[in-house]
Amino acid sequence: MLKPQQLMQAIRQLRRQDVTSLGDFALLKADALGGKASPEVMAQLEPVVGYYPPIDLDALGQLPPGTFGYEYAHHMRANHLSPFTISPQLDDVAQRNVFALRYAITHDIFHVLLGFDTSYAGEIGVLAFAVAQNYSRSQRLGLWLAAALYPLLAPGQRSAIVASRHRGMALGQQAKFLLGTQFEAMWERPLGEVRAELGLPEVVN
Repeated sequence: MLKPQQLMQAIRQLRRQDVTSLGDFALLKADALGGKASPEVMAQLEPVVGYYPPIDLDALGQLPPGTFGYEYAHHMRANHLSPFTISPQLDDVAQRNVFALRYAITHDIFHVLLGFDTSYAGEIGVLAFAVAQNYSRSQRLGLWLAAALYPLLAPGQRSAIVASRHRGMALGQQAKFLLGTQFEAMWERPLGEVRAELGLPEVVN
């Protein structure tokens, strides 16, 4: 169910253009639009209820190259991105909508694990992965819309968009359920080792 007050609060956060508010915006937007996961998915999210430790890109950038944390920090900096952070004032929303919180926080982590860039093709690949893992019914509609819209927005990526969608679906079907993973406890491990543990193949650049 749409929650107008939550949606307006999310819009106000976006208008602040404050990097530290982007996590709040993503959480409030998902909560306002009624983004929910199935009971089966919620049961698998138990390990990450209330789990959203801060992510320090400077510290991760000091880890050895090839580690999960180092490669994540490199991805974020190369794309001029900042990790989502959640304000203490939104703890109640975070506790109520674990799915929305975890999906927002881990979105860029998924890009690194799956080897998708931040282009339209890369974004649809990550979304297709989430759909294949059955995180939320609403994401199926999102994938359908993205498949129709992205080739119009980036006609030069048309073939890459189709290929990434198929690859994302295939990866989602073969991998373990990822959304309930405490990725932030794995930063110091080799990225290839983390991928293998999660049922993901090594990415060939």
